[in-house]
Amino acid sequence: MLTLTLPKPKPRIKAEKGEILLVTNADLRESANVDCWPVQEKFEAKLQNVLAERFGVTMKRAHPIKTDKGHGFIASQREGSDVFEGIDPDSPVIVLLTAWQYSHHLAPSLVKHRGPILLLANFDGTWPGLVGMLCMAGTLTGLGKTYSRLWSENFDDAFFFKGLETWLKTGTIEHKTDYLKPIGKSHGVMKTAAGKIGAEVGQYVLDHKEIIGLFDTFCMGMINGVFPQKALATIGMPLESLSQSALLVEMAKVPAALREECLAWYEARGMRFNFGKDPATELTHDQVLEQCAMLIALGRFAQRFGLSAIGVQYQQGLAHSCAASDFAEGAIGSSERFPIPDEAGAVIRPGKAIPCINEVDMGSAIPQTMLWRLLDSLGLPTESTLHDIRWGSEFQGTFYWDFEISGSVPFSHLKGGIAGATGYRQPPMYFPKGGATIAGQGKAGTFIWARAHYEETGVVLHIGTGHAVELPPAEFERRLRATTAEWPLMNCVLDGVSRDDLMAGHESNHITVAYVDESCLKDVARALTAQALTQNMKVFAAGTIGTWL
Repeated sequence: MLTLTLPKPKPRIKAEKGEILLVTNADLRESANVDCWPVQEKFEAKLQNVLAERFGVTMKRAHPIKTDKGHGFIASQREGSDVFEGIDPDSPVIVLLTAWQYSHHLAPSLVKHRGPILLLANFDGTWPGLVGMLCMAGTLTGLGKTYSRLWSENFDDAFFFKGLETWLKTGTIEHKTDYLKPIGKSHGVMKTAAGKIGAEVGQYVLDHKEIIGLFDTFCMGMINGVFPQKALATIGMPLESLSQSALLVEMAKVPAALREECLAWYEARGMRFNFGKDPATELTHDQVLEQCAMLIALGRFAQRFGLSAIGVQYQQGLAHSCAASDFAEGAIGSSERFPIPDEAGAVIRPGKAIPCINEVDMGSAIPQTMLWRLLDSLGLPTESTLHDIRWGSEFQGTFYWDFEISGSVPFSHLKGGIAGATGYRQPPMYFPKGGATIAGQGKAGTFIWARAHYEETGVVLHIGTGHAVELPPAEFERRLRATTAEWPLMNCVLDGVSRDDLMAGHESNHITVAYVDESCLKDVARALTAQALTQNMKVFAAGTIGTWL
């Protein structure tokens, strides 16, 4: 006879009438959680006061503050699962986010929760809960879970009060997302000259396949960046899954002389490295040489596997094994690049950018690789990157976004190119082995932006345009110091898309950008739209392009 023995169910916390439950999530790295905790405490107190004084609602924390750890964040998937096992599944829950968070800690439990869910974030550059919220939002959308989202700088504005009141009364918040215009295959764009070009490129991708090579495929909890294999196969962009252990082996094969030659090549073209002596806290020569070995190894993998694009997971493993991947990532994605020799000595793809899929985010890999094929076919610059939607604020009456990737961009995206780049050591809190970033001010110019997300096994693509500006030095420095000073920063406006539009409708913490000259921007946007439709994607035109596409 079988005997079943399971742990006894936990007693469940329930929100009684006039109560809501609070949970909060953050990093897997405890050092980051400790640093971010004081800000979380401040916003928890603000939220508690608003709920009590304005709405007569009591906030109950659904999990304790861990005094032994120095914070009250959920810090692993196991912990998140255990917390939700002890929550009444019908109780209303606010997920308050004031820092980067690993969505997989909570997402599997939130998907099963029956009560109303509100993702609530602060809007701040230094403590970017908005970035974590957008990641969780995209994750829940991909998993088919209904939720609400809300954001505020200080939890004291009319927009925040109205949204919170609506959610407390109805269990949902409906934001306007009419900046997104659906585009189908019957749309007139398919009949334009540019649309016909895009359709031809899209058919080529379906027939030929653009293979995306990723070294490990799950980074920093971003379920929204891990697409179903059927979704990738349907659009003609399959995955080549690579192991970061193999990357380390390939790096070890690069001789010291070739590493030195690579570093000298970039220094000769004007890149400055902020070298110091203490490898624990400063950038060293040896760290950058190791990054040069990674650049060379990436190029050889791209050639060996016939890859259209390549990406490195870089966190939770690689960051503890070698210098950060940032310099290698920015350099491989640049057309002006150290001539990487293959094993026989021939230069790998000279003058051609190899799209780098930062943080192995497939939602960025799709538009980056599409743009690379389209732009290369048109003889236009092909460099692209993703950015975090990090923050934004007004300057002289205009709201400018601060887009900031966590380490590097292609050199051509910076004011001054290679000569405008500075290599700073990645922050020791996240990167114990060091390594140089590619930092600088994003150059002015027009660009196309895009983002893919998945719904079930279908790919959805948002496409828009924007213009980057070079803000005055004092204003740029203010924004840089309010975010992460070691990283490249792009200041921009998205055409016809406001701050709150993007926060309401974007399905990721990331956005893909590629500079395109204003003279051909409209035609490239038309071509990309037709290309996406041909590749079996559901397309939405964002903002201004929806009026002329």
